[in-house]
Amino acid sequence: MKRVAITLPEIALIAGTRVIAGAGIALLLADHLSREQRRTIGGTLLAVGILTTIPLVLDVFGKLPVDLEDA
Repeated sequence: MKRVAITLPEIALIAGTRVIAGAGIALLLADHLSREQRRTIGGTLLAVGILTTIPLVLDVFGKLPVDLEDA
């Protein structure tokens, strides 16, 4: 079994980017704003959520896994 160490700040950043992307999706689907406002705000939040996730994913997958059988 392989294991990757992720720090608490990395977990917080990953969770934050998921929240931003989720908020963007929610606004795209909501009816409380005008269609133009929803699309602008929701699309921006979704894009920010996705774009900020990319470097975090690369960082997590770029870490060398620790083999638990050798420990």
